[in-house]
Amino acid sequence: MLTKSNLFSRRTVYLYFCLMILLAFSAVLSAPPPVPANCQQMILVLTPSTESFQGKLYRFQRSAKNLDWQMVSSENLVVVGKNGLGWGSGLHPSNDSEIPAKREGDGKSPAGIFKLSAVFGFESPEKMRDLKMPYLHVSDALECVDDAGSRYYNQMIYRDKADSVDWHSSEKMRKIGAKYVLGVLVDHNDAATPGAGSCIFLHIWGGAEDPTIGCTAMPSESIKAIVNWLDADKQPVLVQLTNALYQQFKAPWHLPEISEK
Repeated sequence: MLTKSNLFSRRTVYLYFCLMILLAFSAVLSAPPPVPANCQQMILVLTPSTESFQGKLYRFQRSAKNLDWQMVSSENLVVVGKNGLGWGSGLHPSNDSEIPAKREGDGKSPAGIFKLSAVFGFESPEKMRDLKMPYLHVSDALECVDDAGSRYYNQMIYRDKADSVDWHSSEKMRKIGAKYVLGVLVDHNDAATPGAGSCIFLHIWGGAEDPTIGCTAMPSESIKAIVNWLDADKQPVLVQLTNALYQQFKAPWHLPEISEK
């Protein structure tokens, strides 16, 4: 039998539940956008769905915080992981309710917002002095460790300079060949959480039908343009989302509007 006491109890639970939802929603709205206020360069990659491996890349810049983003280039074709996108670990809030979280070896590229910290390439440092980013020379000794059990997990390290070689798996950068002639480090999983994914780059592709195993790849001309444009002082970031997630987070994250040039 439904008594006044039971009715009051149910109403109390319902009102409490609604209040919690409102508080959570308010917290989301009041939270600062994950793109740093001092960020003046953004690379935006959008894919049609979480399963798609093809997408489009746009570049934006702004002269100071809180000013509108200006498009630098539009609709450069890229490929991402063979299994699409998974939520990565970066500047954005953790959220695996929309799509699964990225894991080591899942064939997914990370979705979210990530700092771009350095450039790497086959050319000697002397020939890359005009860059406005830190530069890592890809020698025979440079490796990116993807062994989750290593103390160097998710780090680029010169093998001959490591205190101990405790890893059993790594990307030997020079041996990868043409795809790693030039690229950019994406700061995904900076905390090096074991199994959360490692060695994420922007690099040269093998073609529009050749997806990666977790990176974002594009024609060599696109990589060259990006590398020469990036400036560490402008705190560049990569924003990588599906079209639907872009529409969802465009306003709260203060993302730029896409307009064809």
